[in-house]
Formats: sequence, C-alpha cells, structure tokens
Amino acid sequence: MAAANPLATEAGAEILRAGGSAVDAAVAVQMVLTLAEPQSSGIGGGAFLLHHDGRRTQAFDGRETAPAAVNDRLFLGADGKPMPFMQAVVGGRSVGVPGTVAMLALAHRQHGTLPWARLFEPAIRLAEQGFPVSARLHTLLAAETALKADPVAAAYFYQTDGQPHPIGHRLKNPELAVVLRAIASAGPAALSQGPVAEAIVNKVRQHPGNPGAMALEDLVRYQPREREALCHEHKAALRALRICGFPPPSSGAVAVGQILGLLARTPGGAEPLGADGLPSPAFLHAYNEASRLAFADRAQYLADPDFVAPPAGRWTSLLDSPYLDDRARLISAARMPQAPAGVPRGAPVAWAPMPDQPEYGTSHISIVDAKGNALAMTTTIEAGFGARLMVTTDPSRSGGFLLNNELTDFSFTPTDAHGKPIANRVEPGKRPRSSMAPTLVFDSASGELLMSTGSPGGAFIIHFVAKAMLGSWQWGLSPQAAIDLPNFGSTGSALMLEDKRFPAATVEALRAKGHTVNEAALTSGLQALQRGTVDGRKVWFGGADPRREGVVLGD
Repeated sequence: MAAANPLATEAGAEILRAGGSAVDAAVAVQMVLTLAEPQSSGIGGGAFLLHHDGRRTQAFDGRETAPAAVNDRLFLGADGKPMPFMQAVVGGRSVGVPGTVAMLALAHRQHGTLPWARLFEPAIRLAEQGFPVSARLHTLLAAETALKADPVAAAYFYQTDGQPHPIGHRLKNPELAVVLRAIASAGPAALSQGPVAEAIVNKVRQHPGNPGAMALEDLVRYQPREREALCHEHKAALRALRICGFPPPSSGAVAVGQILGLLARTPGGAEPLGADGLPSPAFLHAYNEASRLAFADRAQYLADPDFVAPPAGRWTSLLDSPYLDDRARLISAARMPQAPAGVPRGAPVAWAPMPDQPEYGTSHISIVDAKGNALAMTTTIEAGFGARLMVTTDPSRSGGFLLNNELTDFSFTPTDAHGKPIANRVEPGKRPRSSMAPTLVFDSASGELLMSTGSPGGAFIIHFVAKAMLGSWQWGLSPQAAIDLPNFGSTGSALMLEDKRFPAATVEALRAKGHTVNEAALTSGLQALQRGTVDGRKVWFGGADPRREGVVLGD
C-alpha cells in the first residue's frame, strides 16, 4: 500500500497484516491522515473511492454537498461580482457537508472483514500518545496566516509566541481521540447527530466574519452514493488497457481519458522520452493542446450528475473514438489561438463554460490486499487546512479536526453574461465538481488488474495522473520512475512546467510554437501500485512521490 504520510501507511499495513481488507486499511489510513496530514484531508471533508474485488469495479462517492439553505449567489458580493477567492475560503461560507466517514462506512459494509471499531485503533493511539510534527507540516504551518485566526486551531498548531511547533515535536490531539472513539462506536451517526454534529454546525454558522448556512438537518440528510465507474478502452504504446476512473461529479476520469486519447491521435503525442530522459518539446506541445481541449470540455459539461445530464446521454460520449478523432484534428504544429469545447453528436449545448478559478489540496491512497482486492482513493478538504476552522466539542481539550472549504469548487458565477447557466453553479444539495482522479488500470484482453494510482494537486491532479499513466504505459518506466518525471500541464492558458526540471532549449522551443510557458513548483503527491513479473512470478511494485512524505509498504 502507498499513502502520503508514513504513519498512515504504517497504520494501513498494520490492518492488512491483521487480516483486514483493502477497504479496512483505507479506513485506518484516513483516520491517521486526519491527525498527521490535517492540511490535506480528514473526517471533515470528502473522498472518492474506486474499488475492485476481482469481479466488478465500484465507485463510492463521499463528496461533500451544499447545505439546503444556499443559492447560486453564494459567492457573489453585494455588487454582483465574484468574491475574492481567499475571502470566500476562510470561514463557514465555504464548508460543504462532510461525506468521507459515511462513504467509508458504506464501502466497509460491503467489503470490510475486520470490525469497524478495530480500524480506528491506530489513529486513536497516535492521537493520545502524540505524533512527531513532520517537516512538511511545520513548513506549511509557518507559511499559513488565516489558520491562526481560529482560536482552537491556533492553540493546537502553534506555540504561545505564534510560531508552529518545531519539527519532531510530539503533538497530541485528545479531542480527536474522543471523536474517533465516538465514530468507532456509533459509525457515521456520530458526525450527523449529537455533540459533534452540533459543534460542526456551530462552527460554520458562528464564524464572526464569513458565516455559513449549514444546519443539523444537512448532516442528517447526507447520503454517500454508489456510482458506476467510468471505464474506457485505451490502446497504449505497450499494451491495450481498460482504464477505470471516477465519474462526475469528478472531472478527473473524463479529462485524463481525453488527454490520453487525443495524444494517441496526435503525431507528437507518441514521441519517446529524449536522451536526457525528459519529454520532448514536440510531445509537450501535443500534450498542452490536448489538455486545453480536455479542459474546455470540462468547463462546459462536467458537474454533479444528480443535477446535470451528460452530453448525448452518457459521459463516455466525451471519450468516443469518433469524437476524439474530430477533436484531435484541431491540434496542429502551432498553438491553437482558442481551444473550444466540443459537441458530442446528439448533445445540445445547454450550458455556459465555467470561468477558470483556483483548486487546491487533497491526498491519495492506493492499496491491494492479500486476496487481490484493490482500491484507489483520493480524499480532500480542498485548500491547505480547508476553511481554517477546527471543530471541538470541548474547548478544554486540545485539538479537534478541520472542516473543508469544498464549496469553492463550485463556479462563483452562476451564469454567463447572457444569462445561460453554468453546469457547476451552486445549488442546494449539489456536489461540487472535482478534479480528483483515483484510477484503476486493467489489461483489456484478460481483465487482470495492472495498476492503482492517483494524486493530490487541485486541477493539476489530472496532469499528474496522466503523467503517471504515460510513464508506465507509453514510456515503459517503473511506477517510481514515472512518478519522478517532471510535472507539466495546462488548465487552459499557459503551459506550466515544473520549476528547474526542463532545459532552457525546451522552454524556448515551446515558446517558438506560440506557448506562454511558466515554471512553478507543481508539487504532486502521486501514489502508484503496478503489477509486474520477476523471475516468472507476479509481484506488485510501488511508487510514492518524493515531492511529499509518502511511502510504500508491503509484504
């Protein structure tokens, strides 16, 4: 198994060694991530879990929902213009109804083998005994400003002089231990009713500057969804694949599938790595153009399927071969001036495209158990430290858990200038569009599971996962080598390259084709497990992103 924090990976490995299933291990991992990687995910957020049991692939949707009392003007100011992004994030306004625990409970009822309460023991133990503050957590806390405005969070994460606890400081969270014991005993009901639920609602509604509209009824009404996994065939350079990802409200599987499909139809998209082991300028040009087309479709069509119908009646219309053939013809030797959304055959254009806006956060888990059950789970509270609100049921106890700011994944503007609605606008009970892309890969002919992968990274999750897929199935790299490749991609405008990872000649060649090229950190957090053969024996290889703290463990 692979997870973004060593303590979480160890907790999952403990559960697997005790005879637990992949889902059992995922529950244990998530609870430890709530404690040890609180900036990225937790019980106050949401998650997508893709699971394969040897027969079928299921998609468990634990995405947050908008409270019943909101409307599509949630993020518009008094002047009718969108609020500044961070002004919207910090406070109760941005908090969606959490879904991670309810979703994990649903998956555990179907695929768990150990008792539910057993899965919470590693996290409770660490919360009570303390865990060492990591270098990454310390660095993020030092750079963070809004979190200190929350008294509970400030008292827990920072010293009296306002500085974060030093690296290695043993940080205890007795309040979280109490909450986890309640969930271990009562299941998700511990979060939807009683003192924890009341504390969540009070925290959201009583924010002094930016209160939200969540009510206890929203927590009670929340239901995780089991959806049909979005699977499609892809002929990669090394073998024919069946790729399964998460359907809407995630845009990840559609966008990754479109990028891979368009590259397969574009001359530069088939280029091997150069002698320096890096993607060539011709490949990066093709990739950028494919990305821009995929993101144009994403902005036009993708949203919560309980509110928005798919084009031509099915989401796979965006992955059909004739449709991708048509789209690939738009890619030439020079940068497209504009990358328009396409129109799948039989699809009326009912929506306006969503304007580009920031996305952040998340963590990823990949697990295969002894019986071959496998999962890919991406989990989030959106921005680093979410809405910067820490929930406690008893202020005399240190700690608690952070709430998400997931509602800022909705479009801040509900319509375009002509009044045409945006598919991903805010609506009561709706799930915001996501970029999370938990992915399972199978051999197209035999159906054998070959890979589990995914990453954090906001909208760039799509590019991180696409890179891992290309590294493994186009360029023949090991999972770790594929993850180690420099990151690249575009969400519709500039081509972003990982800082200091590409030669100046590559940057200049791309600019000569008309691209605006920017270099940035692009801190992915990829995890990958891939099936291979050693001395005629089938084994699993793992990879974890060196840009974060992830590790791989297995027996």
